[in-house]
Amino acid sequence: MTTRVTLISPAISTALREARFGGRVPGDSGVPDDTGDNGDNGDTDELDPAGLRQAEAVRETFPRAAALYVSPSRRCRRTAEVLGLDASPLADLAPCAMGRWQGRTLDEVAAAEPQSVSAWLSDPASAPHGGESIRALHARVGHWLDALTTRPSTAGQAPDNPGGRVIAVAEPDVIRAATVHALGAGPEAFWRVDVRPLSATELSGRNGRWNLLSGRPLHTGPH
Repeated sequence: MTTRVTLISPAISTALREARFGGRVPGDSGVPDDTGDNGDNGDTDELDPAGLRQAEAVRETFPRAAALYVSPSRRCRRTAEVLGLDASPLADLAPCAMGRWQGRTLDEVAAAEPQSVSAWLSDPASAPHGGESIRALHARVGHWLDALTTRPSTAGQAPDNPGGRVIAVAEPDVIRAATVHALGAGPEAFWRVDVRPLSATELSGRNGRWNLLSGRPLHTGPH
């Protein structure tokens, strides 16, 4: 059976606009407490008014799916809710744990730790923030993706759709990792993939081999 996976990025939020490391909150469903994150990012991880309008405009326009999942972050869960998707938080789709950089902007960290940021951007095995490396994220997401083609989906299964289609609202870094894995590229290609807010990346896979349809916008209005 061919497995079809639609990965939906969260609608725009203040954290996304500011390039702020966030999205992972200790104690949330499916997220371990020992990631080194410093906790809640306050209102920055909430969808902003433009993001809410765009998500509401495409509510309930998705095909029926045997399984609905969501990254266990506030903006992804809120996006799924506004889209009308009753999705289950999944730890495998948690965003990369950013350690002591959690909640800070890329510009702030680059000014304070330029060498660390350079290492993080150039070496996928590097984790100077004390959290998770890009290589580890790539392996985690790739394992989840390939497992979908080797076992039937059961969560939310409908009688006329006995597995084979998965919809997940996922953090941009998770979608990047899934895209790179689907193309058979290494984690070194992670930074070459851009994921726009509220867009769909579609994968079809069978026996661990994937085809990619990337970046279909879910809305047509301005950000």
